[in-house]
Amino acid sequence: MNQISERLASLSPSETLAMSQKSNELKAQGIDIINLSVGEPDFNTPDHIKAAAKKAIDDNFSFYSPVPGYMDLRKAICAKLKNENALEFTPDQIVVSNGAKQSICNAILSLIDPEDEVIIPAPYWVSYVEMVKLAEGKSVIITAGIDQDFKITPAQLEAAITPKTKALILCSPSNPTGSVYSKEELKALADVLAKYPRVIVLADEIYEHINYIGGHQSIAQFENIRDRVAIINGVSKAYAMTGWRIGFIAAPLWLAKACNKLQSQYTSGPSSIAQKASVAAFAGDQSCVGEMRKAFERRRNLVVDLAKQIPGFKVNVPQGAFYLFPEVSYYFGKSFGDRKIENAADLAMFLLEEGHVATVGGAAFGTPECLRFSYATSDENLVEALRRIKEALAKLK
Repeated sequence: MNQISERLASLSPSETLAMSQKSNELKAQGIDIINLSVGEPDFNTPDHIKAAAKKAIDDNFSFYSPVPGYMDLRKAICAKLKNENALEFTPDQIVVSNGAKQSICNAILSLIDPEDEVIIPAPYWVSYVEMVKLAEGKSVIITAGIDQDFKITPAQLEAAITPKTKALILCSPSNPTGSVYSKEELKALADVLAKYPRVIVLADEIYEHINYIGGHQSIAQFENIRDRVAIINGVSKAYAMTGWRIGFIAAPLWLAKACNKLQSQYTSGPSSIAQKASVAAFAGDQSCVGEMRKAFERRRNLVVDLAKQIPGFKVNVPQGAFYLFPEVSYYFGKSFGDRKIENAADLAMFLLEEGHVATVGGAAFGTPECLRFSYATSDENLVEALRRIKEALAKLK
């Protein structure tokens, strides 16, 4: 008997997690797989952050925390936003959650009623559309291809806004493309949004510190829309803390209160120990962030150079995050033996099974002509992975 709710049945599984699972299954069979499918830094959490967690255990921080997070963490987040982003928030505008993923979902569930529209630029992170679906809203997709560096224009944004538009989700630096909006580009989008006071902006800035343009720009900086922007961020990418599961929303007070109310009913506050570690991340030595960013930039340069040498790949130069998102439609319709490549999902599976490299097809990100590669792995792995990919693709005729 299947009694799964219609709500759950309507959701699609995460393609990134599915490909990672398939990769792990092949590894378990003894096959040497290089996994470029996972959006996770390969660095260890810095020692001073781990030390703070150990101290928290010794100090008996083993009880429930306040639903929106410990006050010292929320104050540390406010200080970070002021010092790094010149943005003023108070602790009651901060809600700490079990990862930035929950922070985004909290905001969507707090904002969206059935039939409300949420504008989502494509390529997009796989979970945005599913979260809107969970809230019974409608995703309105704006497609931005590689020729415009995967970034939407003000004209595209304005054309997508209707009386039903409730929110815009904007991710910069972007997963899956690594594209970064400049201050000028964000200002132009803000000027459009200023005309529509009903529209809330959810600014996913989880890759803030992994950018190669000299500094992060937030759409929250513009006075004409500042009271309608909610920033989502966390510790997972910048501090190599994916498994610690700490994210936050910094939002207008009414939205922060709503997220707090929602979270109080289905998870309560996040891990007490992880929160204390996150205080050390935000308030402690930041040299680790710069060191990891330099490594990612070196890898970015390496993987872009290698990918450009693969026939049929159309490659841009990502300015942030740790992904490459080449356009690969050149290979659609080609075959190897009885195997025909119809789309990027077919190509990703071919590369996994024939080249032993795990990637993710672009349809999961709303751009079916592309593949996503994560370069959050060693230089040696990247060189070998791109060699395998090039060799496998040469078999397709």
